[in-house]
Amino acid sequence: MTDSTSSPPPKIDPHLERSLLDIEIPPCPEILIRIMDEMHKEEPDYHRLSNIISADVALAAGLVKTTNSPYFARQQRARTVHDALSILGLRVASHTIAGIILRNLFPSTPNMVRFWDASARTARLCAWLAHKLDTPGLNADDAYTFGLFHDCGIPVLMVRIPDYKDVLGQANLDEKNEFTALEDSLLHTNHAIVGSALAQSWWLAKDMWLAIRHHHDLTALDPDSPLPISSRRFIATANLAEHFTQQLLGMDTTQEWPKFSTASLEMLQIDEDDMEFLYSEARQVVATPD
Repeated sequence: MTDSTSSPPPKIDPHLERSLLDIEIPPCPEILIRIMDEMHKEEPDYHRLSNIISADVALAAGLVKTTNSPYFARQQRARTVHDALSILGLRVASHTIAGIILRNLFPSTPNMVRFWDASARTARLCAWLAHKLDTPGLNADDAYTFGLFHDCGIPVLMVRIPDYKDVLGQANLDEKNEFTALEDSLLHTNHAIVGSALAQSWWLAKDMWLAIRHHHDLTALDPDSPLPISSRRFIATANLAEHFTQQLLGMDTTQEWPKFSTASLEMLQIDEDDMEFLYSEARQVVATPD
């Protein structure tokens, strides 16, 4: 298979097609398609991919930096892109690269910078919580990816809709309804749908884009929810991470934790005492610059 040949893009769930038609969702980057090509080979060519990634200095540096992040508690450290690919594996590397590319796609406005800083903190905390809690079936790499991508529909809508920030501000104050209810009524779509469509077209795993789609669904964490257990663990972990961030930094708080706290703690199999202990240790994770 040559560089000019790529695997077909993943088939988008028909329920998400409307978002792709109505909102200009960034197409899957070529580098991710090349990585997926290699993943489907019997013997992936890590050297060739290393050269492709290394041609973009910022992308290469970001991949190595994330690989060496202390929140994943890896024994190995990467010095080169090839090291990072070998340590992470192509699936996790593709997620890491997707996160780096996604942030760079949008203008560096004050609102956007604040959004990505918050997303990075949430992602770090999700990775730390997954490692700390040793939640069955939830590894730190995937938790980090979900934390980074779970609200990825927001920057897409911020670019497309001039007053979207005001819509978010109103949704943050809603103590009763789902966060996305106001978006649906005003925009006829919401950031969870848009983000899920982007995540699916960018090759994130099904349980991850399902979790993005339903992370504001008030029934998502119910015991009889049809969502995969891994999707529910993503949602619960991100809820706790965002709650810690808002409490520790004194940031604008949403009403999501009161809506999801009980179900999130049950899903993660922790209680209020456990949460207080985690809260004290989370201070350092939240305070560490990205």
